[in-house]
Order: sequence, then structure tokens, then C-alpha cells
Amino acid sequence: MHNIIITKPYRFVPPARSGFWPRLLWRVLPRYLNRSHGAESLESLGADRLKASLDARHAIVLTPNHCRPCDPFILGLLSNQLAQPVYLMASWHLFQQGRIQAWLLRHMGVFSVYREGMDRESLKFAIQVVADAERPLVLFPEGVITRANDRLNHLMEGTAFLARNAAKQRAAKVPGGRVVIHPIAIRYFFRGNIEAAVTPVLEEIERRLTWRTRQHTPLLERMTRIGNALLTLKEIEYLGRQQTLEIGPRLKALIDALLVPLEKEWLKGKHDGDVVARVKSIRAAMLPEMIAGELTEVERVRRWEQIADTYLAQQVHFYPPEYFGSHPSPEQLLETVERFEEDLTDTVRLHRPIHAVLQVGEAITVDPVRDRHAETDPLMARLRTDLETMLGQLKERKPPPL
Repeated sequence: MHNIIITKPYRFVPPARSGFWPRLLWRVLPRYLNRSHGAESLESLGADRLKASLDARHAIVLTPNHCRPCDPFILGLLSNQLAQPVYLMASWHLFQQGRIQAWLLRHMGVFSVYREGMDRESLKFAIQVVADAERPLVLFPEGVITRANDRLNHLMEGTAFLARNAAKQRAAKVPGGRVVIHPIAIRYFFRGNIEAAVTPVLEEIERRLTWRTRQHTPLLERMTRIGNALLTLKEIEYLGRQQTLEIGPRLKALIDALLVPLEKEWLKGKHDGDVVARVKSIRAAMLPEMIAGELTEVERVRRWEQIADTYLAQQVHFYPPEYFGSHPSPEQLLETVERFEEDLTDTVRLHRPIHAVLQVGEAITVDPVRDRHAETDPLMARLRTDLETMLGQLKERKPPPL
């Protein structure tokens, strides 16, 4: 389990507001992305749409999908292209990984948000910088890294809440002033030999399972066997037996086996809906006493075990069943193997070469008032549609030759 839960009192971390450091730090990003994430080539599309909003002095929110850890750095390509620094909202735990990382994040325009509860200070700051059109604000509406470029996870309603409140303040401050959202689709293409890239990882997992390495088994069959074995081990651990269902229902049943007992204990009953939201609700209920240090050692250990179960449920949720279909793309194969390795070791080895594409969508004007007669939030529905459309179009795009 990654170190994403910090059991000490939260303190809001604001960004450094100087424009000098973002301009300097973003310039070294292409080299960093190449060395640390294998992104050897970068491509930006639709930047003119964002420039038009900047020229019109609109207040701007940028909402990218979030499938890889390097997504925030990919946005540096856009920031450099337009010579426009941005603010980014990021989980507080990232600021707790050492002073150097915390300093770099702040000076790149990143500020903290507490994901395990209501963070009024972060929300107030975000609304204010948007309403003042100080800089574009980057929000990742999925809220977590999915490692699934071809499936958009549930989008958090807080995106619309923030944008509408900023739109109200903007209209009051600047007659005719508008807040717009630009969806941003980020797509990665693997341009190497997929079998050569993932075989060392598969061999290592097979050895962990005490299997003989299956060098002559077709890649998809080999991956499916490994995935089935890993899933079966968790089913036996939590359900007592292997399930005889299709992959989608198997995953859902395991997730419920992990979360429902915790929801009954901490939330007075099973909750429906998005897995990420369910996990957040459970953690928000159990963490205050852990942070206050009011627990016995036995109880503290028990709650850490429960947090590990919520983490596992979220990780299981991010395995798209369609990735195990008959014709997965090289990127889908790579993402699946990367998730296998991450879930087993908390690390992912570098695979290259990767071509990263960023596409800016059309501006969506934010109405300060939500249509309460609509069954779903129209703003969030439009945002999802635009992101899914762009991601689908990028999937069919051919990367430039090596």
C-alpha cells in the first residue's frame, strides 16, 4: 500500500505565488519526463482554445483525466507553450514525502487538499484564485490515478461545486466575467515491443506464484492466467473460495466483501455508488481518532488493517474487465502488467519509449446556478462526454514515427 494516509493533523500548504519558479522548473520537464517516466516524445493539441480563453480574460479551470503519475508534469508542456503558469490542487500526502519534494511542488504552483475529509481552506483558496482569474486552476476530477487510459472513472461532483461558486464570485466582481472549464485529454502510446517490455515482469510474478515461467504461452493468455491467480488468492482470503463468475461480477463481489463490513461498522450500513467515494467516506470516519492518538495499540493496528482493505478495494476497482478481452491494445496490456507489479510491490519499472499527447477541449461556460430539474448535473455530464470523446479520438490517432 502506498503511503497515502498521513496520521497527523492536517495543515493547508499554499503554493508559492511567484511566476519565476514555475517558468524555470517547467522548462526542465521534458528531460525529467524522458528520464523518469519514459516519455520520449510529447505532443500538444488544441492549445489555441486555451489561448482564446486567456485572451478573453476568462477565469479558467482545466480538468484532465488522470491515468498516470506523470500527468501533472505533462501539463507543463501546455504551460510552456503558452508561457502561462497554473495552479494545481494535489493530495496533501505528496507534501509529506520530504522537504525537497514539498518545496518543488509549492514552487511549481501546487497546493494541498485533504482527501480524507472536508478541506475548507483549500476549497476557499481554489475558488478565490479562479474567481480572480489569477491563473488557470488544474483539477483532476477523477481524484486518483487510475492507470487506465481507456476508461474514465467517476468524476467528483466537487469540480462543479467549485466552478459554480467561482462563477458566482467572478460575476459579482467583474460585470460579464465568466468562468470556463477546458477538459483536457491525456493519452499515452507505447511505441516499443510490448512482449519484450512486460515479459520480465510476468516472469517475476510467475516465480512469486511458484510457477514455471511460461515463455511460449501467448502474452494475453499468460496475463489472464496471472490475473486470475492473483484474484483467486484474494477471493480465498476474503470470501473463502474462488468465485465462478465473469470477471466484472467477480471484481464487484470482492470489492463489496472488502467494503461492506467496514461501511456497516463506520457508516451504519452499505453504501452504493462509486468505489472511490465509498473508500473516502470510510477513511473519513475512522481517521480522526487515529490522528488524535486516542487509540490503544491493538485498535490502531486494527484500523491500519482496515485502511489496507479500503486500498485493496480501490485497486481492484481500477482493473477494467474489458482489458482482458480478445484484442487489447499494447497500452492496455502495458497498463495491466504495470498494475500487477504496483499491487505486488508498490513500484513500477520504467517502460519506454512512450509518446504522450495532450489535447485541450472546447471551453465549457459555467452557469453559476445548477439546473435542479436535471437528473444528473449538466456540467458534469458535459465534462464527461467531452473527455470521453477526446480520449476516443486520441486512441485512434497514430503517433509520429520514431
